[in-house]
Amino acid sequence: MALLTTAYLPPVDYFRVIARADKWEIEQWEKYQKQSYRSRCHILSANGPLSLSIPVDRSGGHSVPIKSIKVDHSVNWQKTHWGAIVSAYQSSPFFEYYKEDFRPFYENRAETLFEFNTSLTKLLLDLLGLPSEISFTDSFKGDNPTDDFRFSIHPKKISPFEEENKKGRYHQVFAHKFGFKDNLSVIDLLFNEGPESLRYL
Repeated sequence: MALLTTAYLPPVDYFRVIARADKWEIEQWEKYQKQSYRSRCHILSANGPLSLSIPVDRSGGHSVPIKSIKVDHSVNWQKTHWGAIVSAYQSSPFFEYYKEDFRPFYENRAETLFEFNTSLTKLLLDLLGLPSEISFTDSFKGDNPTDDFRFSIHPKKISPFEEENKKGRYHQVFAHKFGFKDNLSVIDLLFNEGPESLRYL
């Protein structure tokens, strides 16, 4: 059983795990962790790698489980994120093909981060050609040494698929400026490779 966290537009590594696992589930009882993929993603813009972060409401304190963390809509982050995504990928081969699938997520408000991430992840699974049914933990999972990716898939840690990421290069719009950037949000792969994306996982 592979164990993952909730994640915002998760990186390629996240979907490598899903594509290869017989079974997998998302942890919903952990505490929220800042500066992780739970509320942020990385894309490649005309100015280089760009981090997009969803603001969250922490007024409930630090004991609130991740599934109950609310999105902070006091700032118009959805407009900012969608604008950044359009700017970064409007010239990619498959952005026009997929953009209307993603637009509603940046026009309609979700109450919780978990709800928003789960809906987006289901869409991504479907577009990648992977089964879109998601299972969740029924209680907090302690140490799970086999196939536990809750902490290893993290923007500040070395990828567990580092060697594969170096070899599995695909077309990127701004590669001529910055070289190939691996393990970005899977939308980078999807907008550039479209229906062929799954073979890179």
